Amino acid sequence: MISLLAAETTSSTSSGGSAAFQLVFFGAIFAGMYFLLLRPQRKRMKETQSLQSSLAVDDEVVLNSGIYGHISLIEGDVLWLDIAEGHKEERIEIRVSRGAVARKIQPTDTK
Repeated sequence: MISLLAAETTSSTSSGGSAAFQLVFFGAIFAGMYFLLLRPQRKRMKETQSLQSSLAVDDEVVLNSGIYGHISLIEGDVLWLDIAEGHKEERIEIRVSRGAVARKIQPTDTK
């Protein structure tokens, strides 16, 4: 009987050390997931939100689908894109969501 109590006492002290190790191990896994997945995703979300809030008329943009166009009108979350360059008498416009914009095209000096 005494040997059983002694065995339980030694097993409870050794499991205390492994519990602390498990806690540190899971904390390290969570920290690694934060720095590898969550933090870069939040950074991309902030960049996308700042891009979409800075859109203005006459900006050249690329949509997620790969369509290039110039913004001709902004109505809240809806953008009207002029997608046919050089056709002044026949304007071809499409209506897209502000969230569909992937990036802005910076004007380049071609002089």
